[in-house]
Amino acid sequence: MNIPNSVISIGNETFCDCYSLTSVTIGNGVTSIGDEAFYSCSSLTSVHISDIAAWCNINFQHPTSNPLNYAHHIYMNGKEIKDLVIPNSVTSIGLCTFASCSGLTSVIIPNSVTTIGYKAFADCSGLTSVIIPNSVTSIDNAAFSGCDILTVVSLIENPFAINSNVFSNNTQKDATLYVPVGTIDKYKATEGWKEFLFIKEGTGGTPTTPQKCEKPTIAYKNGKLTFNCETEGATCQSNITDPDIASYSSNEVQLGVTYNISAYATKAGYINSDVVTATLCWIDQQPKTEGITNGVANVVAKALLIQSNGGLINVQGGDEGEQVNIYDLNGIHVGSAEIQNGAANISTSLQPDSIAIVKVGTKSIKVVVK
Repeated sequence: MNIPNSVISIGNETFCDCYSLTSVTIGNGVTSIGDEAFYSCSSLTSVHISDIAAWCNINFQHPTSNPLNYAHHIYMNGKEIKDLVIPNSVTSIGLCTFASCSGLTSVIIPNSVTTIGYKAFADCSGLTSVIIPNSVTSIDNAAFSGCDILTVVSLIENPFAINSNVFSNNTQKDATLYVPVGTIDKYKATEGWKEFLFIKEGTGGTPTTPQKCEKPTIAYKNGKLTFNCETEGATCQSNITDPDIASYSSNEVQLGVTYNISAYATKAGYINSDVVTATLCWIDQQPKTEGITNGVANVVAKALLIQSNGGLINVQGGDEGEQVNIYDLNGIHVGSAEIQNGAANISTSLQPDSIAIVKVGTKSIKVVVK
């Protein structure tokens, strides 16, 4: 069975009782799989996944059955997955996502994941090691039940209570639970974790995938740029360029009063974040100088901070109710919105690396779409 990218949903019981079905290739367009979609497909032994990130985010709805019942091996791009490294685009691992995948031997969960669902890795009989990041705030019942795991590395600095059935009895009895330095007493006092007989500080030499800093945000107010990153202790490195600062050999220079800003977050032991960009400019409220005092021109102006994320253009600043229009480089209108609560969000069809012309009032600013 080859499910193409054009398919976005597989309904309830779609392939239920397809006893002769042996292999399924699921395209990356699928975002939801219904209850018991592959239930009792007793010959199904391989599942090919073209996009592992989309797979992890698939919405498994039924809390008591695995839609891919009897799917014991997972393949991505034709290669069997044994050591699973889930990408940073995944934020939640749904219920039964990898249940009964006996081919899995180790799992590294990224720092983007906050929840691990019911029976997410249940009955993965070959699973021997798992790394749980500090970002996880919830692990549902039986998430690792039926697994005889030998090494559990928890990077959670403030352990929360979990049900005693999250891990199997064999795991709690035989596995070594490695925890962050200085937290061993917390784990020994926390429900679910304290059931482990062997708890040690450190990672036990287990290699961990470096965590990636969260992408920072940029804000401007009262003459000050502010960079903020949700990764605790991260430092934002910024680069600000002014296209007006240059040498000219002419008698006239057009000043745009525009700054191009780029920033990323960095922290020791972490992967640098993605780069975020913005354009800061000023729009004259009254297009004339109010007078010159001590050689300084006083111009009444308002600041705009313009950012793009794909085709979504965000404009902060301006007057309440003021119209913002977006054009492409050919002058074709591609979107508009009014400024509400100090900002306007305009969805456009512009592609990355194209030029957006943002017009607020009589002022037009060119912005590269990121």
